[in-house]
Order: sequence, then C-alpha cells, then structure tokens
Amino acid sequence: MVECIQSADSDRSISGGLPGMRGGDHLGITVPDMQEAEDFLVRVLGATPIYTLPGKHAVDDWMAVQLGVHPRTTITDIRFFRLGNGCNLEVFTFDSADGQAPAPRNSDIGGHHLALYVDDIDEAVSYLREHGVEVMGRPIASKDAAVGQHWVYFRAPWGMQFELVSYPDGKVYEADADVRLWHPVRDAR
Repeated sequence: MVECIQSADSDRSISGGLPGMRGGDHLGITVPDMQEAEDFLVRVLGATPIYTLPGKHAVDDWMAVQLGVHPRTTITDIRFFRLGNGCNLEVFTFDSADGQAPAPRNSDIGGHHLALYVDDIDEAVSYLREHGVEVMGRPIASKDAAVGQHWVYFRAPWGMQFELVSYPDGKVYEADADVRLWHPVRDAR
C-alpha cells in the first residue's frame, strides 16, 4: 500500500510517485465515426461537448515520434467531452496509413473499459436497452472487498466496452480504509 500524505500548506499529495501528479485528466479514445460517437456520448450517455481541435496532418516523422503511429497517419478530428462530475474524454478519428484494428477485448493486451458511476443501476440498464444499446448480461453483485457494488458491461456502437457501477451505500472495504477510491459523490478521505 502506498502511503499518501496530504500537505496542509499546498494541497499536494506526496506519494513517492510521479512528481506533481494530482489525478486523471482525460481518457483518449479513437472511434471510426465521430458523428456516431458524438451522438452516443451526448444523446445516450449525457456527455457535454466542450471543444473541438483541428486535425493534424503528417509532417516528417511527427506522428511516429509523438503518437507512436505510422508516420503518414492523419488525425482527422479531435473533440473533448465531459462525463458528469468526472472523466473527460478526448475523442479522435484517424486516417491511418497502415489500417486500423478492431477494438481490443478486455483479455487483449491494451484491453480496457470505461466505468461510469450511476445512482440506480437497474434504471440505467433499462435506459440503455430502451436506446438500443447492447447491455452485456445483467447487473452482478460484487464480492470480497467490493461487496455493496453492482456492475454490468455495455458496448458503444464502435465496440468499445463501458461498465456501469453503483454502490450508493459504499463498499465493504471502506469501513476500515484510511483512503478510499475516488467516488463522484463522496470525498475519498
């Protein structure tokens, strides 16, 4: 367990890790169709569009050096969204010079999902299904340290996996924890 000390005079966490790290700023995702993604993020999930940046054309080896992609790849669109009281999303579309792979599964290296906290998981699942979203299974009650939480996965139209989580009365580990996981409603201390 990493000891985290809150400095009284600077509001800085000192954990022995990355200097000055305050927390997550955004998650960047690549989508095949920006209009479809924006419709899903805004109309279905309720994200707020914040701003758009112009694309980036390949110049020299900038794309390979800065982003680790084929040097002739072009970013065609970049948009930023905010999800409720938490995660910002930076959404990209690319014209990839060497093709694009499908979204990875959770079991693939680099596999991932984005979890969204909701107050009532059953209500959220019904809402997603009413909007034609693929909900993967049914809400599951967590075990062990996460008792009190329910979760279920769902897919965006482009195949990215999302998760709904809900633990309005907390998780069992919190009873004895000095530091808790970030929660969109409660203070983590």
